[in-house]
Amino acid sequence: MAIDLLNHKLDRAFDHIDASGNGVVEREDLLGLGARILVGFGESPTSVTGASLVDSFDGIWSVLSQALERDVDSGIARPDFRTAMTEAFVFGDRYDTVFRPATVAVAELCDGDRDGEIGLAEFRTMLCAFGVAYDDVDEAFDRLDRAGKGTLSVDGLVAAASEYYRSDDPNATGNWLFGPL
Repeated sequence: MAIDLLNHKLDRAFDHIDASGNGVVEREDLLGLGARILVGFGESPTSVTGASLVDSFDGIWSVLSQALERDVDSGIARPDFRTAMTEAFVFGDRYDTVFRPATVAVAELCDGDRDGEIGLAEFRTMLCAFGVAYDDVDEAFDRLDRAGKGTLSVDGLVAAASEYYRSDDPNATGNWLFGPL
């Protein structure tokens, strides 16, 4: 895998979580990202959908902590985040069982009317929670909308997340998940 590309994408993911910008992510930071997503969609963390998202984000944090052999209350600096993500989710066997359910939970939350499609407004709400610049959202959406129909499928968004976190192809469409790299 192209290490520079992988590190760039993982650094960007780190920055999505590290809302305070202090260079360390903690469990509360990841759960805070989940909370921003839920607030954006007006979803309660105690609803079935909300609880699924919170539980899946908590599962990601547990796996990252385990990969580093740390207590779940310990913070994780950027280099260690790269290491844990790579070991657990990029090359490891935990993507499908732990990370993918989190991407499904987010994608399903974006599909408020449960028709299997996500419009630009819902996509924008999600990316704003991740801290993506407003101007980058339209281009990201257009790049991910491979069929040019003005919507993204829930499955397509989940597949884009997998490409973003696991693909070594610099031209993979999923690299546009959070806007231009």
